[in-house]
Amino acid sequence: MKNISLIGIGPGGPDLVTTEAIAAMRAVDVFFLLDKDGPGKESLIAAREAIMASYLEPGSYRVARAPSPARARTAEGYLEVVQDWHARKRALFAELIARELKNGQTGALLIWGDPSLYDQSVSLFAELVAEQPPGSPDALRLEVIPGLTAVQVLTARHAIALNRIGEPIVITTGRQLEQADPATVDNTVVMLDGRGAFRHCLGQGLFIHWGANLGTADEVLIAGPLDTVAEDIITTLERLRGERGWLMDIYLLRRPERQP
Repeated sequence: MKNISLIGIGPGGPDLVTTEAIAAMRAVDVFFLLDKDGPGKESLIAAREAIMASYLEPGSYRVARAPSPARARTAEGYLEVVQDWHARKRALFAELIARELKNGQTGALLIWGDPSLYDQSVSLFAELVAEQPPGSPDALRLEVIPGLTAVQVLTARHAIALNRIGEPIVITTGRQLEQADPATVDNTVVMLDGRGAFRHCLGQGLFIHWGANLGTADEVLIAGPLDTVAEDIITTLERLRGERGWLMDIYLLRRPERQP
């Protein structure tokens, strides 16, 4: 049997890695690092390598790198595009396991935030596990280690509570926000944006708590009425992307009259 660990490492800073994640990392024989195409890919790998270097003894593990399949950037046939992308990633994972991992060994992916929140790796590896009959020499055992989410770190950094009395919490993406009726946005966390989808909600009297690259040395926080700070956030987005080639941002949109 081969073991697979999907380890949540938080938003990106070594200080936000849990003790459970550290223990799981120390049991890993091979870390699979996927290179995303485009600017900033080396810094994304370097962030994971910095976490490994913070907690692991040199020479106690191997690293297997592979190009990450790219997802087509189109609004046409979105579900079909994502399904094709997932199929190619699943095939890549199967290839890495077959080539890099021996029976009895453990391979791992370090997952930003928590593996169960807006990451497809859990479902893709679960499908690989299900493909192997019990008792097969190629059987896989899957372990998922939770991590701090950017949602938790964002609210902590802004010293606010995520919940409000008698009100639901919505967690969505930038793409979904752009398709929503702005009048329905009341207590909404937006992830996977990076392009300023909050501009879709201008003129609604909303308040925004925004953060980028949480837990890292260049963490940035901005809060205020959306109509007032939107352009400041856009300028900051462009600056951060220009400096590093990538960024990870997240924000909470609220109606001020419901602020706790």
